[in-house]
Amino acid sequence: MDSFNETGLKPEIIAAITDMGFEKPTPIQAKSIPQLLSSDRDIIALAQTGTGKTAAFGLPAVHLTEVTDRSTQTIILCPTRELCLQIAKDLNKFAAKIKGLSVLAVYGGTSIDTQIRALRKGAQIVVGTPGRTKDLINRRRLNLENVERVVLDEADEMLTMGFKDDLDAILEATPSDKTTLLFSATMSREVLRISQNYMEDPIEIKVAKMNIGATNVQHIYHQVQARDRYEVIKRIADMNPDIYAIIFCRTRRETMEVANKLMYDGYSADVLNGDLSQGQRDEVMQKFRKKQIQILVATDVAARGLDVDELTHVINYNLPDDPEVYVHRSGRTGRAGKSGISIAVIHSRETNKLRDIDRKSGIRFTKEPVPSGLDICKTQLMTLIDKVKAVNVDEKTIEQFLPAIYEKLEDLDREELIKHFVSIEFNRFLNYYKNARDINIADRGDRRNERRSRDDRRRTPYTRLFINVGASNRLDPGRLIGLINQGLDSGNAGIGKIEILRNFSFFEIEEGIENDLIDALKGRNFEGIPLSVEVSQERRSSGGGRGYGGGGGHRKGGGDRRRGGGSDRRGGGERRGSGHGDSKRRRRRKV
Repeated sequence: MDSFNETGLKPEIIAAITDMGFEKPTPIQAKSIPQLLSSDRDIIALAQTGTGKTAAFGLPAVHLTEVTDRSTQTIILCPTRELCLQIAKDLNKFAAKIKGLSVLAVYGGTSIDTQIRALRKGAQIVVGTPGRTKDLINRRRLNLENVERVVLDEADEMLTMGFKDDLDAILEATPSDKTTLLFSATMSREVLRISQNYMEDPIEIKVAKMNIGATNVQHIYHQVQARDRYEVIKRIADMNPDIYAIIFCRTRRETMEVANKLMYDGYSADVLNGDLSQGQRDEVMQKFRKKQIQILVATDVAARGLDVDELTHVINYNLPDDPEVYVHRSGRTGRAGKSGISIAVIHSRETNKLRDIDRKSGIRFTKEPVPSGLDICKTQLMTLIDKVKAVNVDEKTIEQFLPAIYEKLEDLDREELIKHFVSIEFNRFLNYYKNARDINIADRGDRRNERRSRDDRRRTPYTRLFINVGASNRLDPGRLIGLINQGLDSGNAGIGKIEILRNFSFFEIEEGIENDLIDALKGRNFEGIPLSVEVSQERRSSGGGRGYGGGGGHRKGGGDRRRGGGSDRRGGGERRGSGHGDSKRRRRRKV
């Protein structure tokens, strides 16, 4: 079917959807609309969000409504307030050129009296959540005796959310000769029970599991340790300054943790989950729709009804257990003819889930490395330059200040001026990422090569150095590695075990360059303290043992300033040059 004109819809409806930009029916629309217009048989339609299912049942509902009859003729049930409002909004647009047709949304979390007054005036189509709909029926305010069509949208989600009893009560209150339309992403056992109990000889309509936006979606995954998932989120955000994304988490608690961390770290983010009051949910969703929030951290259920066409990214902080849920999530980007990216952040034990999604949906994933610190710095720098070039300059106003500005900057040549100017905004990214470690998990073959390289490095002798700053001076392993790399003007020095104590620290450096490092750091300050670095009088190390935080005894300019936090106090009461820690161990062995 190439045109909506072939569906048999009223000219007023065709005109309305043409104004909305509808051109060609989607597969679910092409199959459902003619069937609903020509027959009163029950229908089971299996389709994902993003396939155009609202129009698939909404356009026929508008077409079949008798506007001279003010009684309720169609009841549409859906799981969340947000989806309820979205469906009602869409139906009002479909009916924009039909006089006398009224669509009413009824849902919890707001005054029931307002909805009762609206029902008194008459609403031919009622869109409701199960709880509020049942409440209105029990109060005898919603009369379903003239209902001709019942639509169960997102039936699987309504049952998952515990609305089984409510649905049973509502369906029992409707006429037996009605037409029942069941739209669901999956055919679960409970959905099957509903169809068996309340539907008669239904026609089953299926469309491809991949939603219509999937052809415009790039599916990639980053493989890291589970503890590094949040670091991946930050790097994705920093690599994409104009990101507009939803991050999906498994639990409400996890959404709060991730959102709070993002907000604390200065990102434009907020949370959407079932713990928020209805007013809070509305506020968050409104801000996100207006792009006052760039990143929304949500559960699958809470994000239902959040219809946004311009998402650049969907990020799976956890892969869902059900492959179809991943398809559902990814279908939120790549809409309205635009491209999008769906990212899965996985650890080594989740590769089977990826293969399961691939097998059941046909999605092809591409493994990509997590953006490196250098890549992020380059992206942020170029973004800053582009912003500077595009900024609107008020020539008349700025001219009066130029003489004073020139005088202030006369000591700087062109190159120095550019460096200072760029550093105002760029320094925080540079300081953050210049020593960022590689957090990717290597494939099996790469891990073998990595182990060989690590074994070779363990044979490298190290010299143990003392430095006169510690945790009380806000030193952490990342900042210490940064000091070392700055001093040597290189990120290739072998660094072994790091021990951050309260007022001083010890670290191991590749033998042969210790004197160069001592000279380089002499006279430098750290947090206002003049640095003192010297060789510890303890034994020299050959291999370095386990580095700070584990992961082998060698670092090549790795470390991440943000990872910080805590100190390795295995040195116990160790003092500079005393050998105290080793002597205690020797005494224990003698005993």
